[in-house]
Amino acid sequence: MKILLVGSGGREHAMAWKLAQSPRLSTLLIAPGNAGTAEVGENVSISVDDHDALVRLAVEQGIDLAVVAPDQPIVDGLCDRLRNSGVTTFGPSAAAARIEGSKIWSDNLMTKYGIPTAESVAFSNSSVAMEYARSKPEGSLVVKADGLAAGKGVILPDTYDELDSAIIGMLDDAAFGESSSSILLAERMSGPEVSVFAFLDGEHVSAEIASCDYKRVGDGDVGPNTGGMGAYGPPEFWTDELATRIREDILEPAARALVLENSAFSGVLYAGLMITESGPKVIEFNCRLGDPEAQIMMPMLESDFLEICLAVAEGRLNEQEVQWSKNPHTFVVAVSDGYPGSYTTGVEIDGVEAAGKHGTVFHAGTARDTDGKLVTSGGRVLGVSGSGSSICESRDAAYQGLKRISFQGMQFRRDIAERAVQH
Repeated sequence: MKILLVGSGGREHAMAWKLAQSPRLSTLLIAPGNAGTAEVGENVSISVDDHDALVRLAVEQGIDLAVVAPDQPIVDGLCDRLRNSGVTTFGPSAAAARIEGSKIWSDNLMTKYGIPTAESVAFSNSSVAMEYARSKPEGSLVVKADGLAAGKGVILPDTYDELDSAIIGMLDDAAFGESSSSILLAERMSGPEVSVFAFLDGEHVSAEIASCDYKRVGDGDVGPNTGGMGAYGPPEFWTDELATRIREDILEPAARALVLENSAFSGVLYAGLMITESGPKVIEFNCRLGDPEAQIMMPMLESDFLEICLAVAEGRLNEQEVQWSKNPHTFVVAVSDGYPGSYTTGVEIDGVEAAGKHGTVFHAGTARDTDGKLVTSGGRVLGVSGSGSSICESRDAAYQGLKRISFQGMQFRRDIAERAVQH
């Protein structure tokens, strides 16, 4: 089969790596890809935003299955465009992707269908929002941009001053452009966070998998939010009972709700949850695989990923086995100095081959220079995914691999999965 994978990050390298293992694969094109995807397929220099060119490529190349990975093109309707052009496509419609593309729409959906989540109120006027905020205890609210914000659109202020600053920054100063023209002020929940993923093809929901990610740049969860500094799974608090409750109270009701709203979901549903004292509640839904969670999920997936994507795209997920490994995995991301702020690119990277002897290296912001040398091309550069019979073994493998890699200004967190080891 000829496959087109859309995207360029670490998630896409992990997906390409897994797709390449399928015996049914004949050709794998990645648009635009990175230096890592070039090792398992052929990169095509087309931006994820150039929908016309992507559709044209898929049609002209006779692509059998298109897999759209990043959130923005999904929310912008690329999957619809591809399907309307006769290309079998893995990824939700723009209507279904509103579950990530608009937090207000998603919140209304959960409220309507009784899916457990935090209490929240939407605002588009900063004065009204700040007046409401003052009626709540200090530090009890979370500020969320309505639209996509590259994983950085949620702020957890501890004081009223920080809360006012976040509200004004989003609504008046357009910190995230059109994405923050409306906001949600949500109840600040407490408890361990977990990311739960399942494949959906409408009402059918596959076996789920859980992981924990790290969003802040510094050890001990300090510093600004990033796209993600690492992940591990399964979580130390994960049980069959918790999985069943999440499936019955959240995943299956969400799938049914989307069907009832004429927005049937076909793809990967990502439920970001908090395990509160009263049970699991939704922080947010996403319409695609997570990054960095995909870099442990793809190694943990024992079934053929290509077959799963095809079954989802053709509406026959109930016929397809989805099997996950129970062996723990840990993934640690190396980033450029200054990330998530300004940083330098074009810095030479050493040690990737040596790192591969300890774990699987997944590239994100990497490229080849004119001399063929591997260099940085983004903030999140690459990472190492380690596995083992215990979370401790998987963590050691990831960090042993990462120690072999070096580039000027390289930064990474040293506490990924530490809490699981200490549990």
